[in-house]
Amino acid sequence: MAFISSPFITCKKDLSFSALSSQSFTIGQRQTCKKTSSKKIVSVVSSQKNKRNPSATGSTKIPMTATEKILARAAEKCEVKPGENAWTNVDVLMINDITCPGITGIFKKQFGNTAKVWDREKVVVIPDHYIFTNDERAHRNVDIARDFCVEQDIKYFYDIQDRSNFRANPDYKGVCHVALAQEGHCRPGEVLFGTDSHTTSAGAFGQFATGVGNTDAAFILGTGKILLKVPPTLRFILDGEMPSYLLAKDLILNIIGEISMSGATYKTMEFVGTTTESLSMEERMTLCNMVVEAGGKNGIVAADRTTYKYLEDKTSSPYEPVFSDENARFLAQYRFDVSKMEPLIAKPHSPDNRALARKCNNVKIDRVYIGSCTGGKTEDFMAAAKVFLAGGKTVKVPTFLVPATQKVWMDLYTLEVPGSGGKTCSKIFEEAGCDPPASPSCAACMGGPRDTFGRLNEPQVCVSTTNRNFPGRMGHIEGQIYLASPYTAAASALTGFVTDPRKFL
Repeated sequence: MAFISSPFITCKKDLSFSALSSQSFTIGQRQTCKKTSSKKIVSVVSSQKNKRNPSATGSTKIPMTATEKILARAAEKCEVKPGENAWTNVDVLMINDITCPGITGIFKKQFGNTAKVWDREKVVVIPDHYIFTNDERAHRNVDIARDFCVEQDIKYFYDIQDRSNFRANPDYKGVCHVALAQEGHCRPGEVLFGTDSHTTSAGAFGQFATGVGNTDAAFILGTGKILLKVPPTLRFILDGEMPSYLLAKDLILNIIGEISMSGATYKTMEFVGTTTESLSMEERMTLCNMVVEAGGKNGIVAADRTTYKYLEDKTSSPYEPVFSDENARFLAQYRFDVSKMEPLIAKPHSPDNRALARKCNNVKIDRVYIGSCTGGKTEDFMAAAKVFLAGGKTVKVPTFLVPATQKVWMDLYTLEVPGSGGKTCSKIFEEAGCDPPASPSCAACMGGPRDTFGRLNEPQVCVSTTNRNFPGRMGHIEGQIYLASPYTAAASALTGFVTDPRKFL
């Protein structure tokens, strides 16, 4: 055994297991062959329509992690091992607006123009990326998605047609990863793929969830299966009482800063410990959302009472959670004492460029952005409102608010902020001088067309609750993005500098 300690972490590594190859495996990579009988897929093995036998939940030959158990069950095997390739049955495939044209094109080319998807009730199509813009090419993406969903009779298509008023579109939801959870598509023990890297968010529900490319998504559309390499698992033990000035965003920025952006490449990041168990579902989603920023294949938090309570009014579909065995194999285990942590930020231009917020208080900023799948959930805005309320002053820089979904937008105008004397988030934001909450979408998180709300069209400095701060990520190639929690973002808006939220909390 080897032990590594730092002010941030204690790391325990199993050297006997660390020799396991972590080489990534790209599904759908082009292979060259001397002969091909046809350029079109004419026959594939269809997925089982009956309920899969949960073989991995009974007695097994070897102890397994939760991810290994989920994949074993989905592959209809008694067990799987890291590094093994397994044909995996898929429970849900999510597609968004910017990937749908490419996926449907590949699907029709390979399976035929009249081919049908493997299961119309397991495909979820969610327009969310480039929605509220005058860019005709962005509109065309949604039009193509709509035509395909009508043609295939897709049950879960969350359409938008009237962009002038999102509330006139009852089916429109907003950011796919938050909408998937709110609409009951995230369930313990299942396998969910999405054509967006932050599909890992759904691992908060105790399921295997990860991003996938257009080619693999098209193959899933036609077969309900994917050839998947089983990832080894890193375990992150988060213990200690969570300080009132910290949020899950601080926790994941700390982890990424510790292991680097490549520290979990093609590995599962499993979160356990008393702190993890104390987190709400939305905070767990924040943890799992950003595992991909460390190269992770998927993130996972074991389902518990918090999970089941959240799902009570979300889904009537049966599900069967799985849990890691006590003596399961972990590539490495990292232990954090959360009670000793401080508010963090990630400086430009990498999510692993970790720094203490209090040591960056000389960084002058031009704007603040609160939104995205990472930081645009109801609890994220509640946290920001708490800081604005405590600060009792108006913002010093333009502050953009982008609710992730229609439900979040409604929450801002209806839910009272604790300790506010009955005020809603929207009222507190108005009094603080923030911009009014925008139409729910991904908005400026990924830049988008030039007229996208909140986009960096000039080389400005922005504190953001989003997940990436690469050059050009939110628009201008010379923009500087400081990733932060909603607490830190709100505190920075009140001062015009990167600010530790303890100044107000």
